Amino acid sequence: MEITNVSEYEAVAKEKLPKMVYDYYASGAEDQWTLQENRNAFSRILFRPRILIDVSKIDLTTTVLGFKISMPIMISPTAMQKMAHPEGEYATARAASAAGTIMTLSSWATSSVEEVASTGPGIRFFQLYVYKDRNVVAQLVRRAERAGFKAIALTVDTPRLGRREADIKNRFTLPPFLTLKNFEGLDLGKMDESNDSGLASYVAGQIDRSLSWKDVKWLQTITTLPILVKGVITAEDTRLAIQAGAAGIIVSNHGARQLDYVPATITALEEVVKAAQGRLPVFLDGGVRRGTDVFKALALGASGIFIGRPVVFSLAAEGEAGVRKVLQMLRDEFELTMALSGCRSLKEITRDHIVTEWDRPRVAPRL
Repeated sequence: MEITNVSEYEAVAKEKLPKMVYDYYASGAEDQWTLQENRNAFSRILFRPRILIDVSKIDLTTTVLGFKISMPIMISPTAMQKMAHPEGEYATARAASAAGTIMTLSSWATSSVEEVASTGPGIRFFQLYVYKDRNVVAQLVRRAERAGFKAIALTVDTPRLGRREADIKNRFTLPPFLTLKNFEGLDLGKMDESNDSGLASYVAGQIDRSLSWKDVKWLQTITTLPILVKGVITAEDTRLAIQAGAAGIIVSNHGARQLDYVPATITALEEVVKAAQGRLPVFLDGGVRRGTDVFKALALGASGIFIGRPVVFSLAAEGEAGVRKVLQMLRDEFELTMALSGCRSLKEITRDHIVTEWDRPRVAPRL
């Protein structure tokens, strides 16, 4: 079967992967309302394309934290990629590098920061979970710096793991031949089997629930790397992130895996962008499956987007070639959307190019 869009990889991955692994990647929290809404909310935003504009040349390039990339489409941190494919994070790193874009490596990767760095050049960010033992955190951040990573994406929406019922049913745990490579030498690389989700038990034991804004300040004392705060969905927290010295914000609901019934990230985006007042870049993560989605996010003020599940599903289906293809398909669709909307560069994409449900005047019909 010829794969013609990003979403088609999910069905292929479902066939190929063990049920426990597929369910881990695919599922959301509780009723999975936000999981559906992350996709559905995009479908309620419509275009207002402009015509008769010379679109023979289109420039997709942009800069993120000063780094020039080929397009505003980057890779989110997703855990344990070797469950999807033997090459795991190596394949993802090579695909991102080939596409000229940024990969974010998960703290819970099945390849270490050093191993990913060894795949060759590329701009890489490191996603950080803050462990109870701060020496572990400091060590990890230093290793990421030494390995040439360019920013820290601090995940702030996970003081506890969301209730993912598929993982409870499957008693999810890391397959025995894999470890959380970044923690291997610290005896934190193994996940014990548990009566419910092994990952939830691991998080309860290791991740610091007391994490607060003062820790964002503390991180800046142990590293010179810029810190992106990942998991902000309100104006209030946007203002606090600016006060705390964040270099950027990733509007994210953790792929709808944490608190169910939070809004879709595309719905929350504009509130965050308005509160940021241009003082720091705002990115979006969650639900992006089409080039049209990328355009909508940029029209609402995002500086770029990150994709997660499309990476692990395409990785499971076709390894590195799959991830390359996903990045290429999104790039091609996004470029086409720009052309058909009359935009030749990212700065030409404006709020006027879309209409959302909250723009439409709610007029009561006269009886």
